[in-house]
Amino acid sequence: MIGPEPDLPKGDLNMKVRDARRWWALGAISLAVLAITLDVTVLNIALPTLAGVFKASEAQLQWFVTAYTLALVAGMLPAGLLGDRFGQKTVMVAALLLFAIGSFGCAYAPDVAVFIAARIAVALAGAAAIVVALSVLTLLFGEQERPRAVGIWGAANFLGLPLGPIVGGWILSHAWWGWIFLMNLPVAIVALIAVVVLVPASKAAKTPAFDLLGLVLASAGLVALMYGVIEAGSDGWGSAAALVPAVAGAATLVVFWLWENRVARLPGGQPLVDLSLFRSRSFTWGVILTAFGTLGLFGVLFGLPQYLQAIEGVGPEASGLRLLPVILGMIVGAVPADRVAASIGARLTVAGGFLIVVIGAALGSAMTVASGDAYVALWTFVVGIGAGLGFATAASAALVELPQESSGVASALLQALVKLGPALGSSVLGSVLSSTYQAQVHVAGLAPAAAQAVRASVFGGIAVARQMGSESLLVSIRTAFVAGMDHSVLVTAGIAGVAIALALTFLPGRKPLPAGIDEQAR
Repeated sequence: MIGPEPDLPKGDLNMKVRDARRWWALGAISLAVLAITLDVTVLNIALPTLAGVFKASEAQLQWFVTAYTLALVAGMLPAGLLGDRFGQKTVMVAALLLFAIGSFGCAYAPDVAVFIAARIAVALAGAAAIVVALSVLTLLFGEQERPRAVGIWGAANFLGLPLGPIVGGWILSHAWWGWIFLMNLPVAIVALIAVVVLVPASKAAKTPAFDLLGLVLASAGLVALMYGVIEAGSDGWGSAAALVPAVAGAATLVVFWLWENRVARLPGGQPLVDLSLFRSRSFTWGVILTAFGTLGLFGVLFGLPQYLQAIEGVGPEASGLRLLPVILGMIVGAVPADRVAASIGARLTVAGGFLIVVIGAALGSAMTVASGDAYVALWTFVVGIGAGLGFATAASAALVELPQESSGVASALLQALVKLGPALGSSVLGSVLSSTYQAQVHVAGLAPAAAQAVRASVFGGIAVARQMGSESLLVSIRTAFVAGMDHSVLVTAGIAGVAIALALTFLPGRKPLPAGIDEQAR
């Protein structure tokens, strides 16, 4: 039933794949997404090793991460357009091949320039695979099953967060460093075979227009905005390095919006993005609330590994294992999201998910230096449940109304905006953590160099305290950092509170279903 067959429009495709093999296809797509998300976090733990291998400077190490992030965002809209024009399956296969080639290039790169080029190739492949995966979900699954499918896709997205440090840490401790990239090859090959066999060929019935100027404006605006947010995380929001690209990016996106409106008004004009989508409350607020979810969640995940390593004194592998409760919570929340949304509607389901996040974050804001693993596992598990429930439902609400002829571009737009969430969460909540820590740590009486090291980071402060043999300084550093962590988690609760208000105000309620539809979908 899902073998080689002519390209099918969305409605016909859904009719032809109403069997269990759709879920196997979803498994193949999720496997590919997992490999890509795993690759992101593996790099972070490998930076110290790569610094020695390539004799890389701090600036070059920063570009190992920044180049990947910017290429990921830049590649999303082009990937979505290619999927609409040439077929999602074709683009997914090409993306997996490029991902495997880029990973091989990372492992055997002779110098920094080649390594960065290989990372950019991996990022472009990842952008295409992530966007097309989301677009394929709109083709394979109807409105009633889509929240569950999105929940599985979301779990694959987030599972790489703790697995990266765990797997990467083990490889770096027991094998050649290149295996942290070569391990992508078998996963990519398995995913490639599964996609070829299980995912049906499909593309838009009407070939979308190629709006080159719109594509350039959108990609450039998103890249500049993302770069500004990244720089704000290290230099602060008041720095020119952050403000100039962020403002330029926002202005470019405004120009993009005006251009798309102009194209849409022309006789026969076909804009890159169907702006009528934004007249849908379901799409617009589904996208915004999905971004809210990633903003808050990644803000927590930014500070938590530092807490585990600096305060509890565990290593990277162990800290990765302690992130598993939040992932388990996301799975627990996302899997039943479709049934909850069918019962009470997307509005109450998303609001309920963010309410659970508020409860978990409130628990997290009460952490102390003495809080143990059990308490951390409790509140992160609760946050994960709320994030999974809200994330899956909000994303599904956005996907419900994607048109067949532009599902790839619309999915890319959703993904590109959502990808701002992690960088913005890390920047905003990281600033809250850092400012609280610097305000409360006691550096009176220390030499200027020592005081600067203490204020720069919790890890630098702990090193200074141990060199000096000062228990009181060590207590001050840990207490100040935990206070900063508590404040940042409180901000997460505030973000979730705003999301609750937005969901209740703007998301549509439950849609009545024709008799028998719910049972048929299940």
